Amino acid sequence: MTTETEATLTASPTRPAAVVPSPPEPRPALKSAGHVIVDSLLAHGVERTYVVPGESFLDVLDGLHHSEIETIVCRHEGGAAYMAEADGKMQQRPGVAMVTRGPGAANAHVGLHTAWQDSTPMLLFVGLIPFAHRDREAFQEFDIKAWFDTGAKRVMVLDHPERASEIVAEAMFAAMSGRPGPVVVGLPEDIIRQQIDPAVHPVIPVAAGGMSSTDAAALHAALAESRKPLFVTGGNDWTQEAADQLTGWLERHHIPAAAEWRTQGTVSFDSPSYVGPIGYGRPRPTYNLLEETDLLVFVGTVPGDVITDGFLCRQDWNKKNFLVTVDPSLRGRSGPVSRQILAKPDAFVRDLAGIDLPVKDDWKAWTARMRGEQERFAALPPAEPAAGQARMDTLMANLVPRLPEDSMVTFGAGEHTNWAHRYFPTRRYASMISARNGSMGYSVPAAIAASLADPRRRVVTIAGDGEFLMNGQELATAAQYGATPLVIVMDNQEYGTIRTHQERHYPARVSGTQLKNPDFGLMARAFGGFGITVIEDSDVPAALDAALAAIDEDGVFALIHLIVEQRVKAY
Repeated sequence: MTTETEATLTASPTRPAAVVPSPPEPRPALKSAGHVIVDSLLAHGVERTYVVPGESFLDVLDGLHHSEIETIVCRHEGGAAYMAEADGKMQQRPGVAMVTRGPGAANAHVGLHTAWQDSTPMLLFVGLIPFAHRDREAFQEFDIKAWFDTGAKRVMVLDHPERASEIVAEAMFAAMSGRPGPVVVGLPEDIIRQQIDPAVHPVIPVAAGGMSSTDAAALHAALAESRKPLFVTGGNDWTQEAADQLTGWLERHHIPAAAEWRTQGTVSFDSPSYVGPIGYGRPRPTYNLLEETDLLVFVGTVPGDVITDGFLCRQDWNKKNFLVTVDPSLRGRSGPVSRQILAKPDAFVRDLAGIDLPVKDDWKAWTARMRGEQERFAALPPAEPAAGQARMDTLMANLVPRLPEDSMVTFGAGEHTNWAHRYFPTRRYASMISARNGSMGYSVPAAIAASLADPRRRVVTIAGDGEFLMNGQELATAAQYGATPLVIVMDNQEYGTIRTHQERHYPARVSGTQLKNPDFGLMARAFGGFGITVIEDSDVPAALDAALAAIDEDGVFALIHLIVEQRVKAY
């Protein structure tokens, strides 16, 4: 029953009802800095990370345990770094590798150098000794900045745990902005265990640049004056949309395009505008192209050492060179610069679409002539096997017709790569994944990364016998995670490229280049895949059919060990 006083108070128009305060917002549960790093990588679109585990970054590994990011455990830090570098070539964000301090970091350095010279966005996380042990020569201590500072865009160390997510965002931005490249992040093991606010730092947008009105006017005028223009595509900063758009523009204008060494596919192998690769082992006509053209337009790359044959070709400053790159420093550039256009390839191609010119008969004749040279160069040899020892010509002649349209190839360094340059039908951007720094041991790790990134595509890797044994053990990684590349090992029992240089400079004095190899087919079977060793040329077609069937029907990787004859017998 309500008393009079209570009733009066309740009904009083001058006294509002009491306001019950809201409960305080619950504070977010703290997380370790290592777990926040994983959350931040996921927020940046990272799908997998390639690791060789170490006690120095256990908390990050623990964060990966329940994460949507797939953890690919590799057999060697060099293999892990190569996989991350290859991943960065294929994706619109950096590839990620994680290794431990000291020896682990040293082993990963080879992949970092590849990313630096190939302009590939990549993050290398390195576990470090505890902060409290620094500068006391603790177990596996090293100076991360002294080791990596000259071969990475940035070297960062997480000394303040609350900055964990910020440093991931800064590292991602640094790897992708300007000329892409590798970034190293050091993770002291005691710092990454500390509890922090789990908020994730926003993604930092990367500027793409573009053609200004004066850039467009200058390029329009140069094209209008040109009788023999040539575009050269390169780098790892494209999208398929931009590649298709550029190809269409070139074809409509009957203007040719060549590919920087080991970047074939941006303009399709089948395009009437594609006139071949420029680099080591190039056909003579594409070498002549550089001197004959009256206008060169480099898109996504610059004329460097390999393209200019050791800074010798295209050095006349009266020649016209337009360089389209977002790197204002033009690092690695050789020869004349008529104009630099600060733009990533996608932004440049978007603006190029607004430039339209009447097609000249000179352009048609020039492009048709060079396209004819390329078609003759890339024409497959006879598929019918010859008598005697196995031959790479026979293998390629039988392999190429069996390939789906979107197939891709990976390889490292050596004379075996010439067959891929010449014959492999690269029809999409990033359908040729290789190491432009000439790094051996790249073929198998790159093939594994490619197969994991797109399991539906046919991935072929061509390795030499010397190169294969540098990271062939990563086939265990392929078996563990279901990667299904076709691995072709061309075995000529030597380091062939170096042998060629020896024959040129020290004839009849073979030294330090000869090899005695195991049965690679047996090795592949031991790792859990399909393996076959081929000695006779007549056995090549059947071996290919068996290898491809193993991939398609059994879901395993396949290896063909092709024992070929040495071009010049050892003395």
